[in-house]
Amino acid sequence: MTPLYAQNHDYSQFNVLAVDDIPLNLLLVQKMLSKFNFSLRTAANGQQALDAVAAQKPDLILLDLMMPGIDGFEVIRRLRANPETADIQIVILSALNSNEDVVKGFNVGANDFIMKPIIMEKLLTCVVTQMQLVEAKRAAGK
Repeated sequence: MTPLYAQNHDYSQFNVLAVDDIPLNLLLVQKMLSKFNFSLRTAANGQQALDAVAAQKPDLILLDLMMPGIDGFEVIRRLRANPETADIQIVILSALNSNEDVVKGFNVGANDFIMKPIIMEKLLTCVVTQMQLVEAKRAAGK
């Protein structure tokens, strides 16, 4: 069976924002997604993420939780509280992996949760699934 993410599809129309305070993690995500031509931007902390979203609304945010200043949970709260950004797909990528952290992530509004270390196939499948949801919203005119 061909993996979902390996199907022929033009992903360049999708804008992804990856947020992590560790540059190596951002590089890893960039490398994993690069061959699929997503339009990928990065941010190194929660405030940069909020600024990047204000400058250009992404289709998907890949968000770390543990960052200095504004953490990932607060980023999600702020985005969900704003009608202009409430519908952005958000996937948490975090080393926090207790049941409480996962539940809290979903409770504040995450669409999915991937624990670090990131497994490439899981990330790609998750991202493609989120992009299919974005496409369905676009087709429905939302």
